[in-house]
Amino acid sequence: MNRTTAFLAATIFATTLSACGSNSLFNRDRPDEMRVSRQAPLVVPPDFSLTPPAPGAARPGGESTAEQTLRALFGGAAPRSATEAAIIGSADGTRADPGIRSQIGSPDTQVVDKGLTVRDIIAAPEGDGRDASAAIPGA
Repeated sequence: MNRTTAFLAATIFATTLSACGSNSLFNRDRPDEMRVSRQAPLVVPPDFSLTPPAPGAARPGGESTAEQTLRALFGGAAPRSATEAAIIGSADGTRADPGIRSQIGSPDTQVVDKGLTVRDIIAAPEGDGRDASAAIPGA
């Protein structure tokens, strides 16, 4: 047992001592912290003959950021064709509330429950109708 302990101690000592040696794993190129490079000084850009805006004056773009965003997303107002204008006019489209889509989820909106049958029809998988069947009650 004494020999085993001595051999184990020698092995641990040799392994620990070998970790102090240098090999290619720890000899990598590091930047020299004593070599400090200076950045170029800031330069004033040329004037380009721009005049600063007057205090309190309107922005030169003429539209707010929200309007610019809506125009970028939806492309602005598109002109309606004569047919579309006639259909909207006959459906009394000028009376429609433009913000109706934001009011649909409100608790004050009156909703008619169509029942489970309509919900089943809407949720039915799409098919070509080969397996469809109809039953007439009482016939």
